[in-house]
Amino acid sequence: MRKEPNLKDYSSTYQHFDWTNETRQLTGLPGGKGINIAYEAVDRHADGNLKEQLAIRVIRKDNSYEDLSYGQLKNLTSQFANVLLKLGLLEGERVFSLLGRVPELFLTALGTLKFKGVYCPLFSVFGPEPIFQRLSKGEGTVLVTTSQFFLKKIKDLLGRLPALKYVLLIDVEEDWDDRTLSFPKWMNQASTEFEIPPTKEEDPALLHFTSGTTGMPKGAIHVHKAVFTHYITGKYVLDFQPGDVFWCTADPGWVTGTSYGIISPLVNGVTSIVDEEEFDALRWYGILEKEKVNIWYTAPTAIRRLMRMSIVPREKFDLSQLRLVLSVGEPLNAEAVIWGEQAFGMPILDNWWQTETGGIMIANYPSMKVKPGSMGKPLPGVEVGIAEMEGDELRLLAEPEKQGHLVLKRNFPSIFRTYLHEEERYQKCFKGDWYLSGDLAKKDPDGYFWFVGRADDIIKTSGHMVGPFEVESNLMKHPAVAEAAVIGKPEPSIGELVKAFVVLKEGFEPNEERRLELIGFGRKAMGPAVAPKEIEFVENLPKTKSGKILRRLLKARELGLPEGDLSTLEKTN
Repeated sequence: MRKEPNLKDYSSTYQHFDWTNETRQLTGLPGGKGINIAYEAVDRHADGNLKEQLAIRVIRKDNSYEDLSYGQLKNLTSQFANVLLKLGLLEGERVFSLLGRVPELFLTALGTLKFKGVYCPLFSVFGPEPIFQRLSKGEGTVLVTTSQFFLKKIKDLLGRLPALKYVLLIDVEEDWDDRTLSFPKWMNQASTEFEIPPTKEEDPALLHFTSGTTGMPKGAIHVHKAVFTHYITGKYVLDFQPGDVFWCTADPGWVTGTSYGIISPLVNGVTSIVDEEEFDALRWYGILEKEKVNIWYTAPTAIRRLMRMSIVPREKFDLSQLRLVLSVGEPLNAEAVIWGEQAFGMPILDNWWQTETGGIMIANYPSMKVKPGSMGKPLPGVEVGIAEMEGDELRLLAEPEKQGHLVLKRNFPSIFRTYLHEEERYQKCFKGDWYLSGDLAKKDPDGYFWFVGRADDIIKTSGHMVGPFEVESNLMKHPAVAEAAVIGKPEPSIGELVKAFVVLKEGFEPNEERRLELIGFGRKAMGPAVAPKEIEFVENLPKTKSGKILRRLLKARELGLPEGDLSTLEKTN
């Protein structure tokens, strides 16, 4: 039976929204001592009527379970906070994790927030150099990881990381030395009682490094007040309701894995499914069925991989409990939204946000008409505009369908507060009260926003401004195309020509006939000015660890940069 969505009337809710009124369910620390993310996510529930409710179910690679109730999660995160206290950490010092989807990840993140440290996740697939860059720039004091990761990726870096006082290994029973310690041993010796210190809304809480699609990673700092956004987006976008089972497939090393893999579902008091294993289509469909998942939050990369298979999931699996499927990471092509109708009996709801915004900003909502390919409408409480830039001047565009810079009024709780050690760079992200996202978009007459492309990716050809996403979306409508990435290739006579790199679905041959067919298809759908003039077939597209297509890497290869330059680009992502 379908539940009535939390957001019943978008227009009315948006018009009358008030952050203070909407977040009254977040009680704050007892005694009026402020707002702490971990308290709202764990202790508030553990001290109330959700103590025995399942908070997190970790499915191990061998399909065994590790279950944690809200009450157990409170005790274990308090133990980790006490470990940090015993190690002599100070409030505000940074605790890093280099872990997969395992229970210790949650204990590290939430225990650090209880202690009032700053939590920073790392991708477990990073090599030593990207890890060093982030640990060094972030001045990490403690790192929680495995013995295998330590020996392979960390040990040889220790001499270059003087700020790193301790490494806690989750899979050893005894300390190796004074600096390399046993996570289980120190946890077993720690008390389950911990009083969260007074926490101000503006106290730093999270450090997230950007994915690096446009250069070296930047460290975005978020504060405890961001929990208001985590709560509201969970309520209205993800539509969390009592008793829901939620599964976010995001890697724990990037911002979605923290905001929506950890914080938002816990703050909203639902049960989270966590799968230790990497992508496996049949395993994923089996988890959706067996765990009776109600809300599934995944990524365009995974969706496109599922689309390449011949399986219609709802015909082979019982997905009757599934109420919502959502996507995050990069824009979702219209074809994928429509595929969701056939695969799951519902469109896949896309939404837009960035590391810097800390939470979902624009979304398609369960109660709202879906326009395939659209980003949706702004989150209640968030003001979004399309702007024209002239020097230091920013002018909002009122006319619909006018392409411009996507900007957000900076007065929402989860906007980042600075780039670590780069305040000047941070200030350049704003013009007055407006945050400059770096994306180009347009708004239609109904108030829906449409992604055009990154400002840096826009192709200038024969006097036209072409957004790669538009071309990629159109190419994906062809039955042979699984994925596409589009760049501008320098061409003196027209500035740049549009070139597409195409991954074909199984059963389609990458030959000259197919290439001409796709060029013709593009011309018919988009017109000769916008359609690709060149198509190259590839087996895979280069992507960041979070699944975003690296168009700049494709462009670098097209320009014939030396292999050394390319490897440098790849290592930063």
